[in-house]
Amino acid sequence: MDEEGFWKVVQRAHDLSGGDMDQKCDALRQLISALSKDEALEFAQHFDAMMHEAYNWPLWGAAYVIDGGCSDDAFTDFRTALISRGPQAFERALADPDSLADEDFEESDWFYEGYQYAVTDGVDAVAGSLPQRIAPAQPSGTEWQEDKVYDLYPKLAAKFG
Repeated sequence: MDEEGFWKVVQRAHDLSGGDMDQKCDALRQLISALSKDEALEFAQHFDAMMHEAYNWPLWGAAYVIDGGCSDDAFTDFRTALISRGPQAFERALADPDSLADEDFEESDWFYEGYQYAVTDGVDAVAGSLPQRIAPAQPSGTEWQEDKVYDLYPKLAAKFG
């Protein structure tokens, strides 16, 4: 499975769910379960690659503003929820995290924990295990200061601050 195939599965789950995160997780689990073992393992590798790509300070700052704070665990949930929105939303957020203010998305769904487990469960059902995950040690980009982060994201601050 290539990256385009990965995003097709993600987008299909998103479209089937009507935006409901519980339904999206069920759909994703089922879609992954229908893949071959090799495709499921490759899906997991692409998922991890997108998680790594989104592990950056600018996006973490946006998550901080949306939720009024953001731990590393909450940022993991945020990145998985962002991936769940599909490739256009993902790329737009990476290019301009403040553009997340334009998204019509329930605030609680930004930090939905279950999507990453839908990936794990779907892949495990087919492959019996997951490839070893190695997370980056530090986020990429320039670290922000908590007392100035709201200034970096004026649209998000106006909406959530």
